Amino acid sequence: MFPFALLDGPLPVGVSMWKIAQPWWEFVLRGLVVYGFLLITLRLTGKRQVGQLAPFDLVLLLVLSNAVQNSMNAGDNTVASGFILVGTLLAVNGLMGWITWRSKRVEILIEGRPQILVHNGALDEAVLAKERITRHELMAAVRQAGLSDIADVRVAILETNGRINVIAKAPEKA
Repeated sequence: MFPFALLDGPLPVGVSMWKIAQPWWEFVLRGLVVYGFLLITLRLTGKRQVGQLAPFDLVLLLVLSNAVQNSMNAGDNTVASGFILVGTLLAVNGLMGWITWRSKRVEILIEGRPQILVHNGALDEAVLAKERITRHELMAAVRQAGLSDIADVRVAILETNGRINVIAKAPEKA
């Protein structure tokens, strides 16, 4: 470690920010466990949480990050433990991106499948309820597509990233 670790008494100023209290692998393990837990719980809350952050959703994410901080760092606020955790979280996130790119099964498990909310002007209330999408949110997406009525929608799809894509019906030929 550092040569200062052999000294008795308090460490020189600045060294304590590098001397971690736990073994490095414990920070890695804690980061992986918390990442996995948050991935599962956020996946279970639905796609809307990811793609369309309402103010309360943003507050939830901020509070979640604060709530899991001590579970990851075990109360160790050293710079070194922060670097280990950041490296771990970036690595596991990159790994998850690579795995979901390589495996369609894992991609569906982690990200879900797109859901059809409207088909040929018919609203699927069951899918709206299951995905916790309000009519106001759907109508905002419909208006953003330049339409004013659900009857004019050929298809509205809730994508895996939480975005609602709307495709208009073809204009009728006169």
